[in-house]
Amino acid sequence: MTLEDSTLDEEIIAIPDEDEEYSNGYLRWTPVVAGAFAATAFSWVLLTFGIGIGLGVSSTSPTWRDASAVLALLSGIYLILQALLSFGFGGYLAGRIRRHSEMSRSSETERRDGIHGLSAWALAVLLGAALAVAVGTSAINHASPSAMAPNTTSAEPLLSYELDKLLRSTSRPANVNINEARAEAGRILMTSSSHSGVSADDRNYLVQQVAATTGVSATDAQHRVDASISDARTAIARSRRSTTILAFSIAAATLLGAAAAWSAAVAGGRHRDGEPLPGWMDYGNRARRPGLAPR
Repeated sequence: MTLEDSTLDEEIIAIPDEDEEYSNGYLRWTPVVAGAFAATAFSWVLLTFGIGIGLGVSSTSPTWRDASAVLALLSGIYLILQALLSFGFGGYLAGRIRRHSEMSRSSETERRDGIHGLSAWALAVLLGAALAVAVGTSAINHASPSAMAPNTTSAEPLLSYELDKLLRSTSRPANVNINEARAEAGRILMTSSSHSGVSADDRNYLVQQVAATTGVSATDAQHRVDASISDARTAIARSRRSTTILAFSIAAATLLGAAAAWSAAVAGGRHRDGEPLPGWMDYGNRARRPGLAPR
């Protein structure tokens, strides 16, 4: 074999295989996990900041029910914006650090970058859901004993203030336990949001219970019951509105976050390879490596 043939063989061996990028599997989990953790952490920071400035989407506090619809809408918009930023950041990181062989880009390369960003988004959603469940479980476990009493109902966190006003008394002894009467009154008030509202029998029974528990006259008990029924109906309606806004905002934020993660991963892959961004992302072409001629 001549020296020329040996040199030619070495050059052929040095040529990168076009399938080198895909020889180790379709997904590379290191950039996916890194992008998911980055998106989850960034989202947690933004959500904490939003809650700190009063942009919580919902709250169990009675004062939240006095919040305007504009504030609830702004809270939902903020939830969507933070999802775009956090998932976009995680997707960009997943695409940017994904290893890619030195070959010309192709539609398949771009597609794989996007899939890595989408995988990071999916993992971040699962991590966020697990974190939310953990926080909620911790809050329940650290709830006060009165909140965990066997006679409490779902009306307590929602209608606690209405029940306080309904059963308020200055002459009742301090050691009297009214948890059972409070729970029963809460269940009756919850029916105020139904189509038929509180039935006449339930109203009359509640008037008798209020009069017996608080020691007020029958007339005052009737006024208390009527006011509590009206307030309970309003509180439940506002709670439903907040829940609807929260559910819609979470769904919209999650879906838009998937699109942001895909697009950001494609942008990260192009920056990794020193390529210009697509036309619809032309504003970011200045971030490509200097001296590289446009495609």
